[in-house]
Amino acid sequence: MDSVQVETTAPLTLEIAQIASPPIAISPNYRIPKDSIRTSLKASTADSVLASVYSLGTSGILLSNLLVELGASPVIFGMLSSIPMLVNLIQPLGAYLSERSTSRFQYSLRTHGIGRLLWLVLVIGIVSINWGVIDTQQLVILTLLIVLFSNLLGGLGTASWLSWVAMIVPRRLRGRYFGTRNSAANLTTLICVPMAGVVVSHWYGGSLQGYGVVLLVSIVFGIMGLGCQYFQVDINPQSQNTYYGKSPQISEIQSDTTKDESEVLQSIHLRQDQLTNSIWKNSNFLIFLLYFSFWNLAVNLSSPFFNLYMLDTLDLDVSYVTIYNSLQAGATLLMLILWGKLADKIGNRPILICIGILVGITPLLWLGIGANHLDIWLWLPLLHILAGGTWAAIDLCSNNIQLAIAPIKNQSIYFAIAAAVAGVSGALGTTIGSFLVQFAQSGGLLGLFALSGIFRLVALVPLMFLQEPRRG
Repeated sequence: MDSVQVETTAPLTLEIAQIASPPIAISPNYRIPKDSIRTSLKASTADSVLASVYSLGTSGILLSNLLVELGASPVIFGMLSSIPMLVNLIQPLGAYLSERSTSRFQYSLRTHGIGRLLWLVLVIGIVSINWGVIDTQQLVILTLLIVLFSNLLGGLGTASWLSWVAMIVPRRLRGRYFGTRNSAANLTTLICVPMAGVVVSHWYGGSLQGYGVVLLVSIVFGIMGLGCQYFQVDINPQSQNTYYGKSPQISEIQSDTTKDESEVLQSIHLRQDQLTNSIWKNSNFLIFLLYFSFWNLAVNLSSPFFNLYMLDTLDLDVSYVTIYNSLQAGATLLMLILWGKLADKIGNRPILICIGILVGITPLLWLGIGANHLDIWLWLPLLHILAGGTWAAIDLCSNNIQLAIAPIKNQSIYFAIAAAVAGVSGALGTTIGSFLVQFAQSGGLLGLFALSGIFRLVALVPLMFLQEPRRG
């Protein structure tokens, strides 16, 4: 047997878009060959590895350290963290545009490709500040603008990408595959983050120049990662929506070319109303939205400020913090495959509930952390190892359960709605947290950690009512 059928919630009857040639319509019984699936999964894994290097320079501890070096306030830190979440509001528009494209790959190049290239402007800005062309405050503003526009472009492409991999990865292998894929990405982070931290801390021209070098290398790897997507089986979104759950009204729109413009517009509005009604009637999806939104609010009350607490309050060198982040990535690496296999066996909801409780109490463990040697060399590493192991389960299972709940037809629309709702709530949490830290008296960060822990535990309640679709 030289082929395997991709397991989704319905038979795969898609159009495979050929790169450098017009899309070719295929029969409903077409099967994607084994070799094509294997190649796609390997390419997606390579993409995740290279993208993790890109993320290393454009987010996380190194970008936070840049702002600390530039003297940014806690409100700026809050904005830095809230922007990537808030721009998720644009995901429904991105999903709408992607469903009218004819190639997931080409759409990804237009969105993520331009978004990643925008970071070259920050490299130029770092060179300019060393030459005295701009000052530190202008560089802070430039950094936030680049974060905004690069994430806007990324938000336009995220739902399309998620729908793409959902169609490629066989349903029965999702837990194991995404566990392996994320493990590869975290192994890269484990290796590269400490190296990047050392470069930034010990660069002969100063930490600012060192970050500029790391950022440039990250951009190059990010573009290489997009190149790996060329080797994935390309999907035509229009064909995906045509075959799955096509209603008579929509078929009539597509087949009747004699309708006048007003009738066509009326039919389009009818289609949009049907999609809206379908979403509102999907109680399981609405319960997931309730959990996902409140969870993101609770988590982001505190998550952007752990690095700030270490870099500013405890005054730790960035090389120490990158080592902690590396330990966290290592724990994630070790646990992801285990969580993936366990999720395939018992489901994602039980893991989200049990591990969610542990994640909920984690911020409370920061309350006794200080700048003494015991905390720096023992408790902080242990906290990051705990975070790596638990968040591996949360991220993996949240992704898997979202893939299971969303229907195949207009799948990217569901993903976009979930991302938009979570983005708004997460940005709200970060904004609230930043203002509490900015205007609170001494101990504001620790009080924020405690508040976040309580909210995280409350956010788990909707999961009790969530029905996870049967695995098959």
